[in-house]
Amino acid sequence: MPIKSSDLTASSAADTTRHVVQEFLAARMAGDVERLVALFADDVDWLLAENPAVPWIRPRSTGAECAAQFTELADHTVAEDARASVDTFLVDGTDAVLMGYLSGTVRATGKSFEGPFALRLTVEEGRITRHHLYENSVSIAEACTPS
Repeated sequence: MPIKSSDLTASSAADTTRHVVQEFLAARMAGDVERLVALFADDVDWLLAENPAVPWIRPRSTGAECAAQFTELADHTVAEDARASVDTFLVDGTDAVLMGYLSGTVRATGKSFEGPFALRLTVEEGRITRHHLYENSVSIAEACTPS
């Protein structure tokens, strides 16, 4: 059976998406904010449930704002306690979904948070245009709230 050009295009898009997401994960692990800025598009569809108790969770729409989330998270959490594991990495064309588990400790309160997460990323023209994160926001908000 011959391969259609649309199959090649979809495969190429998926390969690009996988590569960019792997670069994103590597930049996050390394704390390379400059690389994160380069990976995010100028305008990003950012979704993360807002919660006024959590200082690093706020609306964002530019690549620089999205990359800054890493720095803000690091400023408010204990680096030695930060954990994230990815157990699922799915790619379909320009979309990727990562699922896993995260945990950490809030510096100001000493309280811990943990829970599963799902992250949907969209890659267009080699840059991340969508970042939708679904996580245990209740656990995180409780950890940020003083006793």
